[in-house]
Amino acid sequence: MALYFLSYDLRKARDYQTLYAELAKFNAIRFLESDWAFKRINTTAAALRDYFRQFIDAVDGLMVSEIVDGAWAGWKLIGDPNKLP
Repeated sequence: MALYFLSYDLRKARDYQTLYAELAKFNAIRFLESDWAFKRINTTAAALRDYFRQFIDAVDGLMVSEIVDGAWAGWKLIGDPNKLP
C-alpha cells in the first residue's frame, strides 16, 4: 500500500468542506494546514490528482505525491502520516 501526500491551494470559493468530506472517505489525516496523507493501492499520483480535481474549483491548485520508501521528514506536524493504518 502506497503513501500519498495531497496539497492544495483553494483560491476562489474556498469550499473546504467538499474536499474534506472526500478526504475523510480516504481515511486521510491532515499533517499541515493544507496537506493531507493517506494510503491507497492500485493507483498513481496522476490518477489521484485527476480524481480530486472534481472537488476543487478550476482556479485552485492541487498536488499529489507518492512517497517512496518512507522518504519524508516533517517538523511540528498536526498529524503523523506514520500512524496511518
